[in-house]
Amino acid sequence: MATTLKHRKSTCSPPVGVCPPSSDVCPPSSIPRLVRDDPYLAPHAEWIVRRLRLAKEMRQHLTGGRMALADFAAGHEYFGLHLQNQDWVLREWAPNATAITLIGTFSQWREEPQLAFKRVDSNGVWELRLPAEGPAQAGLGAGGIAHGDLYRLRMHWRDGSGDRLPSYARRVVQDAHTKIFNAQVWAPPEPYRWQHSFKRPRSAPLIYEAHVGMAQEEGKVGTYLEFQEKILPRSARSGYNTIQLMAIPEHPYYGSFGYHVTNYFAASSRFGTPEELKELVDAAHAAGLAVIIDLIHSHAARNEVEGLSRFDGTLFQFFHEGSRGVHELWDSRCFDYGKPGVLHFLLSNCRFWLDEYHLDGFRFDGITSMLYLHHGLSKAFTSYDDYFNPAVDEQAIIYLILANEVIHAVRPDALSVAEDMSGMPGVATPAEHGGLGFDYRMAMGIPDYWIKLTKDTRDEDWSMPGLWHELTNRRADERTISYAESHDQALVGDQTLIFRLIEREMYDHMALDRRTLRVDRGLALHKMIRLATLATADHGYLNFMGNEFGHPEWIDFPREGNRWSYHYARRQWHLRDDQNLVYHFLADFDQAMLELVRWTCWLEDPVARLRVEHNADKVLGFERSGLLFLFNFHPTQSYPDYRVEAAPGEYRLILDSDAPFFGGHSRLATDQTYGARPDQSGRAWLSVYLPSRAALVLRKNK
Repeated sequence: MATTLKHRKSTCSPPVGVCPPSSDVCPPSSIPRLVRDDPYLAPHAEWIVRRLRLAKEMRQHLTGGRMALADFAAGHEYFGLHLQNQDWVLREWAPNATAITLIGTFSQWREEPQLAFKRVDSNGVWELRLPAEGPAQAGLGAGGIAHGDLYRLRMHWRDGSGDRLPSYARRVVQDAHTKIFNAQVWAPPEPYRWQHSFKRPRSAPLIYEAHVGMAQEEGKVGTYLEFQEKILPRSARSGYNTIQLMAIPEHPYYGSFGYHVTNYFAASSRFGTPEELKELVDAAHAAGLAVIIDLIHSHAARNEVEGLSRFDGTLFQFFHEGSRGVHELWDSRCFDYGKPGVLHFLLSNCRFWLDEYHLDGFRFDGITSMLYLHHGLSKAFTSYDDYFNPAVDEQAIIYLILANEVIHAVRPDALSVAEDMSGMPGVATPAEHGGLGFDYRMAMGIPDYWIKLTKDTRDEDWSMPGLWHELTNRRADERTISYAESHDQALVGDQTLIFRLIEREMYDHMALDRRTLRVDRGLALHKMIRLATLATADHGYLNFMGNEFGHPEWIDFPREGNRWSYHYARRQWHLRDDQNLVYHFLADFDQAMLELVRWTCWLEDPVARLRVEHNADKVLGFERSGLLFLFNFHPTQSYPDYRVEAAPGEYRLILDSDAPFFGGHSRLATDQTYGARPDQSGRAWLSVYLPSRAALVLRKNK
């Protein structure tokens, strides 16, 4: 993520009609709080005021002032297939269609007159009603439409026709032999009964990013029930309080990691049934874990039969027409966020997952691509001017404002996280203050910086001022989720931090009796990197499953290039559990970090005070919430009596990355105490032994 310009001096004057923050002419209340908190935004205040006005106008247009926006966002209750008053009712929005017929296993995939839709309004809404019970109907077979039947829409338009899956389909399955996708009637006789009510805790989110299909040890596609049985307990024991599930909305290509979505209201059937996903969520709630999913509203798969592209015969029903409707790099389609029908679809999708699956929020993927007409491609964001200009897609901004309004109206405790690499100000600021309304944004510059250090820079050349800047460079008025690495760094073609640190010695030297100097270096720095990231995190932290114990291999989904192998689309948990291997040291340290976070609540105190930053010594130290964090990144030099300024008082060692039970060299006695005594100037100092490549956490006694 580009550096956020918190202190950039502007030579521009505010636009005409907008009061500068220091103006005595206009009342301060006329200026959005986002601008009042950051006066350097004053030259762009007109853009911020404009998007607030446009969001208000769009809300009024969508609701007509007759209902709440959250009530408007209930398209999933109207569209799609529903059993209502003993009738099957199926509705679709297809403005360009000239005729629609339901086909399926119940009609031998033939078009039958009684299965033809009727157009019910001028906006392109079509409806089909069929008795759910009664005498057999011609063309429907003896049982009519029943749970488990497969179906499609035969869509006709002026110059053609084609099969389509309903846009609001809640269940889509793939034939194991033909690989064809169909919608499936899903009306089990015993709907799932929720066992646990849940409200997301107010504590800082500690997120375990996971993928259900590749969470298993075996080389196969894992299931919701297997994840519930095997992975949820691990996550809870490790100290995380939030599960972030990837690849839940249905996607035809497994290897897309779920980012090329075709069916926005269908939970992926390759992992199991809707009831099994609900049981997983219920079990997570019982364990005190919130569950969020990746929501992909930044683009859509180009598939036409099972997707939304050319749904009603036009390329512009859901998407922009022409080149603006195509994301060439991602080979996908770009939504037209200015269309009420598209907004109805996407806003309803936000509400659907909260209503139907009791989810606790979302991570919105790839919103940089949404925010800019250039999608952020080959663009360096170096000035506030880059965030306020005609290249910004205001329609996308309005959608995100409205989406966050819906999410928090339905679930006030819901978590919404933005993945934005551009650093646009206000993304995680409340809409009423001039922002987009997300609760958090991903601190995407931090993993990039760790990669840069471990890949291109010798340990002895790591810059302590540069490290401190990158770990703490964020807007004070927005909350962020920090992370050392996510799934992005684990994909084939990239490398995880542990592999960059240890390289090929991971294959032969991870046993306790075969450790090498390179392995020791990797273990030490892996712990320090993760602690430094968590200790400086603003309000939240994320880890991708398996990275906490240094999973040795990348992720590579089955594809032609690897002969459709599942070997790398899995997690090798036995490595973490084997006490004769060093992996468990990293997992144990990760667990200890999170336990310390919960015990001391340091993420609730966003202010980290720098105490020592010595580049030649490779020492970094800071104080936060009564804790003193000390890092010695020097590869060889230990310091027996290192003086560190601190608040006066007694301090006790509560975490030592060099402890033997974390795979360290036990150079410090456990439970040591240190005194910080004022000198003649009134400044207090403590003296501490700092082993090389080690991190310490000291707690001030009350």
